[in-house]
Amino acid sequence: MPPRYRSSRCRLPWLLLLLQALLLGRAFFAFPGFRITYFPSETYPVFQDVNHMVIFGFGFFLMVLRRYGFSSTGFNFLLIVLGVQCSVLVQDLLDLLNIHPSEFGMESLARAVMSMTAVVISTGAVLGKANPVQLIVMSLVELIIFHVSRCINVTILQVPENLSLMHVHLFGAYFGLAVTSRFPEPPPGLDKNRSSPKSELFSVLGTVFVWMFWPSFNSILAESTWQAVLNTYLALAVSAVAAFMLSALTSKDGKFRMAHIHSAVLAGGVTMSSTAEIIQHPWIAMILGLLGSVISILGSHCLQRCFNPPLKLQDTSGVHFTFGLPAVLGAVAAVLIRVVQQGMVQQRSDLSSLGYLIFFEVGAFCQTISTALITGLITGFILNIKLLKAVHVSKYFDDQFYWEVSFQMISD
Repeated sequence: MPPRYRSSRCRLPWLLLLLQALLLGRAFFAFPGFRITYFPSETYPVFQDVNHMVIFGFGFFLMVLRRYGFSSTGFNFLLIVLGVQCSVLVQDLLDLLNIHPSEFGMESLARAVMSMTAVVISTGAVLGKANPVQLIVMSLVELIIFHVSRCINVTILQVPENLSLMHVHLFGAYFGLAVTSRFPEPPPGLDKNRSSPKSELFSVLGTVFVWMFWPSFNSILAESTWQAVLNTYLALAVSAVAAFMLSALTSKDGKFRMAHIHSAVLAGGVTMSSTAEIIQHPWIAMILGLLGSVISILGSHCLQRCFNPPLKLQDTSGVHFTFGLPAVLGAVAAVLIRVVQQGMVQQRSDLSSLGYLIFFEVGAFCQTISTALITGLITGFILNIKLLKAVHVSKYFDDQFYWEVSFQMISD
């Protein structure tokens, strides 16, 4: 007989109804000064690229577990459609507190969808271990904290608003790692956290879609759109070539490993998130794409053997070396590039302003990653309270806990 699973009928539908009612009430009773702004129709195709990337691409990207495919794609879609509404609300509240008129249009909707990338990345770290209620709570907390972190970077550290949104990969990766460190480790004999050829194929399909649409993600809010597209595509191309090369070099039998392709081909896009529109020479983007792929593959070897076991981290889909480390590389590269560009146009007597630039750039990076780690740890403790009814470790990585599945699918 199949194992018995607790029904989520008493908690999840009512939580979704409550949240949707609150969001609908907010939309009905709009704040004073709220108005809709319209952007050129040319913006919509780029927005659709980002929408495809976040919903379809990341939905299949997370299908790395052989018995968790329904949950990977289904929960990803649920969190995004709920989180986008919440993100628009949070942006509006922060604008109101900042005494700025709140405008709703394609640009604010694009920011909301892009902000959900942080949630999707964090979900990859706790994949298979958190129930839907825990994921919803984590998403709401993370969205609020991420927007507050962006507000600090923009208002205090003087980071341009479009660039502050590019810290989304950095924040999402380390927030998710901090959350997953508070979940119990699965028992050694549990084999449901393995992949299968079918799940790896779907996951790489998602990777290809994310790869294709990443130039739109990096350029939708950029001032130099075509420059951001060019640099991002070149970095992605180089990182993909390097992923195949390094995968063959680092494997024992010289064969390609799908896990390497799954993570390292995206490293160039992550690295370009902070630097795409400020790089003046394409060869710099290509070098950063190569370094991102190297860090991703070497990091997967080092982190899984040396870093994760002592800290008791189980990064289910490898978000640390897929998004975290390349995002750190991109943030450091952005600081160096801006310092070099600023130093070239300033006189020697104006070194004080250059020092302030370094201080603010490094401060924004440190503020983002420290806020993600601290709030992620707190969120991890919150998710494990009895009220949220955490999943028992023996039921990790299993669709049967939430979905109607056939025994044929389970055996496959």
